[in-house]
Amino acid sequence: MSSSPDIDPRLLRAFTAVAEELHFTRAAARLYVAQQALSRDVRRLERELGRELFLRTTRQVSLTPDGERLLPYARQVLAAHAELAAAFTDPAARPLLVDVNTDGMAAARVLARARELAPECELMARFESGLTWAAGEVLAGRLDVSFGRAAGLDPGVLARLSVQPVRYEPMAVLLPRDHPLAGREVVALADLAGETVYAGAGNARTREWTDLAAQLFAEWGIVLAPPAPLAVGVAEFQRVMAKSGNPVLAVVDFVPLPGTVVRPLVRPVPLSPLLMVWRTGPDHPGLAALRAAAAELAAAEGWMQRPSGSWLPEIDVSLMCHRS
Repeated sequence: MSSSPDIDPRLLRAFTAVAEELHFTRAAARLYVAQQALSRDVRRLERELGRELFLRTTRQVSLTPDGERLLPYARQVLAAHAELAAAFTDPAARPLLVDVNTDGMAAARVLARARELAPECELMARFESGLTWAAGEVLAGRLDVSFGRAAGLDPGVLARLSVQPVRYEPMAVLLPRDHPLAGREVVALADLAGETVYAGAGNARTREWTDLAAQLFAEWGIVLAPPAPLAVGVAEFQRVMAKSGNPVLAVVDFVPLPGTVVRPLVRPVPLSPLLMVWRTGPDHPGLAALRAAAAELAAAEGWMQRPSGSWLPEIDVSLMCHRS
């Protein structure tokens, strides 16, 4: 049999129908085509392959040895063709890549609930550690969804994204266990005056977080720690932070590292605005599940209730009232 790399699947579909029905009229009816068109496709396939595939008499149709040999290959090709078509016509067939920034916090809980709401979808977690970086990945199509402070993004980037407010996250401070403030249940912002606190300065992935911290620190006389080496992974982050000994700005759900404690910040409670962002355009059932999960958790746990007297820049307040 000659090599035929460009065989039209339509021709294989016609051949397979006739091979299974062994009757041109029934095969044509099965494919909803005219018998004349079906016969024409079978003849074209025979010409392209240079082989006779059917023995035809006035009473019956049967496969030749070459037709018998072709049939399993034709079925495999048509099955692969159907899978290919399904992968691009059924949005749920494509994994949805969801950046939750850091495991164990609000975004990860939204993802877990979305998986329960849409078990037929494959929602894959990613950990990009910063919305500034992740937003670019979303626009480039390398991520589908991310979470973070959207107001800190470049306006041109934000204009191409859809957003859904998820939570007013109360901020906290991660302190070494031997820090003078570590023994308190909460830490007032005024008590951090003069302290040098790390908030991701120098990390291009988390500029939106550093910008929020700089606005907060300026009001309470807190010193923004200088850039530290970019640490990838919990162990490296812990090592770098232990070396500097500086407190770290965090949120209340942040999991303490060994040798540290997390203390909520108060008087007033500073807030980190958490939003879900995705590229405006084609929909995916997994995205609908994520949006539903975020709304459900927010309603059940009061995530969108802003504490009285809390601190948040006006630009963030405005965006937290927005819903795409």
